[in-house]
Amino acid sequence: MTSIDLKPLKDFQETKDGLPYIHRDISWLSFNYRVLQEAMDPSVPLFERLKFLAIYSSNLDEYFKVRMSYHRHLARVGKSTKQELEYDPKSAIKEIRRIVNLQQEVFSKVFDEMIIPELKDHKIFLLRRLDLNEEQQQFVEAYFKDNMLPFVQPVLLHQKRIRPFLNNAALYLTLWLKPIENPDAPDEYALVKMPSDQLPRFIHLPPSAPGRNDIILLDDIVRHSVSWMFPGYAIEDTFSIKLTRDAELYIDDEFSGDLVQKIRSSLNKRQVGSTSRFVYDRQIPLTMLDVLKEVFALEKYDTLREGRYHNNFDFFKFPDFGMNHLKNPVLPTLECKLLEDTEHDLFGKIAEKDRLLNFPYQSYAAVIRFFEDAAKDPLVTHIKLTQYRVAKNSQILQALMDAVENGKQVSIFIEVKARFDEEANLGWGEKLKKAGVHVNYSFPGVKVHAKLALVRRMESGGPAFYAYLSTGNFHEGTAKVYSDFGLFTKDTRLTSEVARIFTYLETVKVPQQEFKHFLVGQFNLRSGIEQLIDYEIAQAKKGKPASIIIKINSIQDRPMIKKLYEASRAGVKIDMIVRGICSLVPGVKGFSENIKAISIVDRYLEHARVFIFHHGGEQKVYLSSADWMTRNLSFRVETAFPIYDPEVKRDILDYINVQLSDNVKARVLDKNLSNERNKVEGDFPCRSQVDTYYMAKRKLEESEK
Repeated sequence: MTSIDLKPLKDFQETKDGLPYIHRDISWLSFNYRVLQEAMDPSVPLFERLKFLAIYSSNLDEYFKVRMSYHRHLARVGKSTKQELEYDPKSAIKEIRRIVNLQQEVFSKVFDEMIIPELKDHKIFLLRRLDLNEEQQQFVEAYFKDNMLPFVQPVLLHQKRIRPFLNNAALYLTLWLKPIENPDAPDEYALVKMPSDQLPRFIHLPPSAPGRNDIILLDDIVRHSVSWMFPGYAIEDTFSIKLTRDAELYIDDEFSGDLVQKIRSSLNKRQVGSTSRFVYDRQIPLTMLDVLKEVFALEKYDTLREGRYHNNFDFFKFPDFGMNHLKNPVLPTLECKLLEDTEHDLFGKIAEKDRLLNFPYQSYAAVIRFFEDAAKDPLVTHIKLTQYRVAKNSQILQALMDAVENGKQVSIFIEVKARFDEEANLGWGEKLKKAGVHVNYSFPGVKVHAKLALVRRMESGGPAFYAYLSTGNFHEGTAKVYSDFGLFTKDTRLTSEVARIFTYLETVKVPQQEFKHFLVGQFNLRSGIEQLIDYEIAQAKKGKPASIIIKINSIQDRPMIKKLYEASRAGVKIDMIVRGICSLVPGVKGFSENIKAISIVDRYLEHARVFIFHHGGEQKVYLSSADWMTRNLSFRVETAFPIYDPEVKRDILDYINVQLSDNVKARVLDKNLSNERNKVEGDFPCRSQVDTYYMAKRKLEESEK
C-alpha cells in the first residue's frame, strides 16, 4: 500500500538555478501522507488510526481552502506576473491533483481493507442501507422523518434552468433518476443535502445480535430514505459530493485603511467564495459527472475523486463504545508542584531561577496560575500579552478582565489575521475592550506571531518584570495536544527586551536600541540566524567542531536553505527535525551531504521551534515562535529567545537528543519523499514522545525532592 508513486516530478525538485529544492506544496503533501501512514500502521491502536484518518482529511480540507485557491488565482494572472514566479501555477495544480488522487486511493484502501475489518473483529459494524434488518430499517426511516426531514432540501437539477448554491464544505447526495411512466425519457438528476452540520454523523442502530455494536453513517440514512421524496422516479443510484470554497481573505498585503473592518467584510464572503475543490464518489458515471460540472459551472481543475464518503474529519467523533483498550494508553499530565501548588509563591519560584515547561507532558495549570495570580496580586501593576489563537472559553483572557477590575493596567495585542481564528479574535477583542483592557490590533501587511507575556510587579527593590515566553499559543486546549516549550523568567536581559517589543507593538515606533539577546522579526531575526550559521561555517573551515540542530515545523525560505547548504559544504554537521514542509533536500552530493532530517508524527502535534548552535562548545540554544518560511523570517513579528539558565539548557538538549534518536515514529526526509522509518544504530526502540514523557516525569521528581 505504501508503494504507490508519490514522488514529485523533476520540475518540483530543483529551482531554475539548479538548487536542490522541493516545492513547498509537494513537501506538505508528503507530510500529510506521513499522517496517513499512521492510519495504516497496525501497531497504532484502532481508534487512534481512525483519528489519523480524520487529521489527514481535516488537513487536506484546509489545504484546498487556502493553498489551492492561491495557486488558482496565480494561474489566472498575466504572463508578465507568471514570469516572475519560480514555478508554473498550472503545472503545480496538475501535480498536486495527481498526488492527492493517489493519496485518496490509499485512504480508501486503508478504510475499506484495514479499518472496517478490524472494527468487525471488535464487534463494531458500520452498516450500509442494504445491510439493515427489518427493525433497523424501521429505526432508520423513523430517524429520518423525526430528525432529518426539515434539512434535506431536495431539488431536481436542470442544466439550463436550475443551479442550486452548494454550501461550503456541506455534504450532498446526488441522485440518478429515471421516470417510471416514461422509461425511454432522458435520465434526470437531483440533489439532496445531508444535514451532517445539524446532526451526528454516526448513528447508533438497534443491535442485530447480542454483543454487536451496529452504527450507520448519516449519509446512508439519507440514501435509504430519499426514494419517497421523488415520486414518479426510479432511483438508479446515488453518489455523494462536496464543494470546498476559497477561504483565503487576501488581506495580508494591504497597507492602508481599516484592517479590522476589511477582515469583517472578508469573513462574510468566505462562505460564498469561488470553488477550490469539488469532490465526488469515484464510482460516479462520467455522464452524471459531466452534468454536475455543467450545472455547477465547474472548471477543468475543480474536481477530485474520493471514496464513498467525504468530510472524513468527522472520524474525530467516531463512537468508542467504552473500548479504551483501542486507544493510546493514558499518559497522565504531569503536575509541576513548585509552580502550581498555592503553598508556593509562583513569582518567588520564578525569581529563584528560570523555569521550563514542556507541554503537553506537563500541565498548563502553571501558565493559567501566572495570569490569575498577577490579576489579584496587589503588587502587580501591569500585564501585557500577545494573542494569536486562544481557547473559546479562555481562562487566561478571563484573568486579564479580572485584573482590570482589580485596578491593574492591562494591554493585549490581538492578531486578527490568524487564519480561521479571525472571527474569534475579533469577538475577544470587543469583549476585552468592554472590560477595560487596552486592545491593539494587527499591523496591515505584517502578522504578529510572537508568544509573549509580561508582568510588572512592585517589589522592595523597585519595579520588577516577569515574563512568560513560549513556542506555542496562549491556548489551554491545544496545550493538551501540541508539543511546545514555555519559559518563565525574571532575567532582566530577557524581560527588558520583552518590554521593548511590547512598546513597539503598542506604538509602532521602531526601538532606538538594537536587540542584543532576542532575535525579533522585522529587526534582526533573519540576520541573527545567518550570523550564527556563519560562525559555525567559520569554525568548520578552521577544522574545529561545528554543528547545528534545528527543530521547526517548516522550512521553505530559499536564502536560508542556501545558507544551510553553504554550511554543509563547509563541513558543519546539521541535524533537522521538521514536522511539515521541508523544501531543503538532505543528502545531495555537493550541497547537503552533512544534513540529515527527520519528521516525527505521533500522538501529539510537534510544534516547538528550537535552534541549537555548537558555537565553540558554548552551545547557544534558542526557543522560537518562528518557522524558517519567508513569511516568518521577513513578514511577521516573531521572536527567538536565548536560554541562559544552564539547567534549562541541559533539559532542552536532553529532550532534543531523544527526538533525534527516535526510531519508532521518526521518518527520514529525502529527495524521494519516501518517508521511510528512521534507522538509528542499535535495536533498542525509542519512541520519542513516550520517552520524553518519562524523562519529564523524572526531571520533575528530581526538582521537587
